[in-house]
Amino acid sequence: MKIRFIGGAGTVTGSKTLVESNGIRILIDCGQFQGIKPLRELNWEPLPILPSSIDFVLLTHGHLDHCGWLPRLVNQGFKGKIYCTSPTKDIAKLILLDSAKIQEEEANKANEMHYSKHEIAEPLYNVDQAEKVFPHFRVIKTNEIVTLDPQITAVYTNAGHILGACSIELTIENKILVFSGDIGRDNDLLVFSPVKPKKADYIFLESTYGNRLHPETDVKGELEMYINNTVQKGGTIIIPSFAVERAQTVMYLLWLLKEEGKIPNIPYIIDTPMGIKVLDVFANNRTWHKIPEEDFTAMCNMFTMVSDYQETIDTIYNKQPKVVIAASGMITGGRVLSYLERYIGLPETTVIIIGYQAEGTRGRKLLEGASEIKIHGKYYEVKANILEIESLSAHADQKGLLNWLSELETKPTKVFLVHGENQAADELRIKIKEQFGFDCTVPLLGQEVEL
Repeated sequence: MKIRFIGGAGTVTGSKTLVESNGIRILIDCGQFQGIKPLRELNWEPLPILPSSIDFVLLTHGHLDHCGWLPRLVNQGFKGKIYCTSPTKDIAKLILLDSAKIQEEEANKANEMHYSKHEIAEPLYNVDQAEKVFPHFRVIKTNEIVTLDPQITAVYTNAGHILGACSIELTIENKILVFSGDIGRDNDLLVFSPVKPKKADYIFLESTYGNRLHPETDVKGELEMYINNTVQKGGTIIIPSFAVERAQTVMYLLWLLKEEGKIPNIPYIIDTPMGIKVLDVFANNRTWHKIPEEDFTAMCNMFTMVSDYQETIDTIYNKQPKVVIAASGMITGGRVLSYLERYIGLPETTVIIIGYQAEGTRGRKLLEGASEIKIHGKYYEVKANILEIESLSAHADQKGLLNWLSELETKPTKVFLVHGENQAADELRIKIKEQFGFDCTVPLLGQEVEL
């Protein structure tokens, strides 16, 4: 059996792990690279194997860095099945269509304004190519055995990261391979705690926060303080948010604060068409989350939901203080860029960063104190107050990742640490060795190993 780390090794993006056994090829996740330019350029590179030779794709969840390369895969000849949970199918559809639309718009804008280095800027894929992915989806239930081949089975278990997110237990050549996917946090506000594996010969564990502990802070208290301080100055609060899960979490927290009378009666706006559509996924998958139906309805009624871009423009030029949740979470694209063009240069503005910011993204640059950021080929001076709420992360921290390994009944042969930048992965490797004595390694991008 061979494992090839095509993506998500040494980086938190582009997750793709290829498993080959007895002529069967299985791709665990098919993510898009994000962040620094050398990573983004990998999206244009062909896979080291023909997509037509891949039999199955097993998706852990619907985030772009785990499903965002599927249109390229299908366009280049993949004809197999894509297995995932029902919420993951719905979320992946939304994310792929949104990604395709944004890329088409970016390419058109670059061509109109001539800021692309290419003679003709092209999208990585278009809406038509994204839609061709959908017939390949096959919905499975958690804890049920999925037979891929007479010798290969897969079982999905809840990973607690976002709605529908799962870890995958693959039984192949009489060995159990466990792919963690992205591990969520115990006691998450919206989704249920991750299920810990009991048996595994080989583990492929994410390490996004492998070198960090989330601060035990009062998230509601922080939001309350930041919003009230900004409104007193007459400013606007902009919350760049991942459209899936984080946007809904922030909505729920703001609704709770408003119900308690702790934040002012100003406009609360969610301006992410995909984030609004994800609310329908929540409504249609109530067994996957904790929000009571009555609270969910009341929460949605509190927000002005902006989908039309003209409404975005009207909201941007409305000078009254407001709270705006807008995608994208790493400020790599989407509606939030239009808000930042207008507001990033105003000292009364507050920008609240609430999720992981990959290397090279605008979000990371703002957190690192950038004095200016580039949007649509133009530089904008940063005068806004840039704040971070770390405790809102959807990823387990180092302690959470170690805890996820704590119920294994037997010692795995090896643990591979993926989906993390090198320092995070290496520090987690040391901790796992110290705490459990497991043989642990950090694979390189493109590396192939035999099991």
